[in-house]
Amino acid sequence: MSGKVFLVGAGPGDPGLLTVRAAELLASADLVATDALVSKEIVARIPKSAEIVYVGKRAAAHTLPQDQINQLLIDEAKKGKRVVRLKGGDPFVFGRGGEEAEELMAAGVPVEIVPGISSSIAGPAYAGIPVTHRAYSTSLTLVTGHESDESTGVDWPVISKLGGTIVFLMGLGNLGFIVRKLREHGMPEMKPIALISKATTPEQRSVTGTLADIEPRAEGLPSPALIVVGDVVKMHDVINWFESRPLFGKRVVVTRAREQASRLGRLLEEAGAQVVEAPTIEIAPPDSFDSLDRAIDDNWHWLIFTSANGVTSFFERLAAKGKDARSLVTTKIAAVGESTAASLRGRGVSPDLVPDKFQSVALLPLLAQDQNGVRTAVVRAEEGKDELMEELRRRGGEVHLAVAYRNEAVAPDANELRAIDAVTFTSASTVDNFFAAVDPASVEGAVIASIGPVTSEAVRRHGRAVDVEAEKATVESLCEAVILRLS
Repeated sequence: MSGKVFLVGAGPGDPGLLTVRAAELLASADLVATDALVSKEIVARIPKSAEIVYVGKRAAAHTLPQDQINQLLIDEAKKGKRVVRLKGGDPFVFGRGGEEAEELMAAGVPVEIVPGISSSIAGPAYAGIPVTHRAYSTSLTLVTGHESDESTGVDWPVISKLGGTIVFLMGLGNLGFIVRKLREHGMPEMKPIALISKATTPEQRSVTGTLADIEPRAEGLPSPALIVVGDVVKMHDVINWFESRPLFGKRVVVTRAREQASRLGRLLEEAGAQVVEAPTIEIAPPDSFDSLDRAIDDNWHWLIFTSANGVTSFFERLAAKGKDARSLVTTKIAAVGESTAASLRGRGVSPDLVPDKFQSVALLPLLAQDQNGVRTAVVRAEEGKDELMEELRRRGGEVHLAVAYRNEAVAPDANELRAIDAVTFTSASTVDNFFAAVDPASVEGAVIASIGPVTSEAVRRHGRAVDVEAEKATVESLCEAVILRLS
């Protein structure tokens, strides 16, 4: 079978700007040759079955020379592999994609070009700078700033008099030269200019000024950075949406299991936070499905779900046994917590009982005092508190524990826990596992945020105060509490 090379743009840095086509190709790749500027979140999408070859290039530090990159792509494709050449931004915008495509075509290797969102437009957009604007600019010029020296052939007299918007890519190291050339060839010294460092990432930083004063303002600004020249820079203070979000510049730890972290992480990122995933638990299947199968196969008056994980595991097992929600038609359903209730509703099951508090014992006042003849199955993790079951049995009920999953402890990466502004906890088990694996001093001074009373109690058992507690036991409410505390 003949192979093929896909020259794929990964976008400017924000993994959310990866195109659907790019994501599809990464999922089906045999080999991915990736650049330095591709975010680790996008690299994490590459399946374990694919080989990853790092061919990153930064300034004078090249992992592979360009001719060797070209040969690698040709050789691997001729072995019949689906090869993705993953490039930051767009492969045809100062990405040497044209050169690679030319070499591949000459070697008879099939090629597909998958454009990416270029940092030349995304970076200014994330800094609140439209590269075109009816009042300021009707043209856009892109220039490579990386090679802006006497030998590049950049026509400075023309560039300086073009008007409109000029974007220099990879030009921070040559800022002084670029400013001098523009001024030498007639551009007014008061022309607005912006520098956008690490554009579209949580570490983005924008600096604005004029050709006359931008150099001292740029001191200490890290690469890579874009340079935007033109009157559109005036819009930065008007539309600076990205860096003005309430949690921008804050590092917030999410301790949920990776399977659950995406929702809370996404909410925090939308508020501007740099989310650090430090899962302390992983969701694992039970050692035996016997107890869960009994909950599915027998007849019960009540099924009580204590977590969204329990709901997921229950319905996955239900489907594996060739059944669906219709088998619950004669059973009443209780859910502990709004997230658990929402998970049930997502499967077409509206719970009959949801207590106000995210505590299983909060169901007790809502259940009959006389439980004689009442059969109840509690669907939860192998680990958990037994007060609810013990009280229902004391009232005369038949109570069955249906183990739907296990929580396995995971040690967070201590290197990630630096300069942390807040740590979020969504269950007692995440608290216990976190403080068992992490030196409390590493998060000294960080805001401790809890999803509810049971989780807060676990935090206090470890000698830490709870700084904020969510009003409701949902990740939405927890995110709101963090925003109110840190903004």
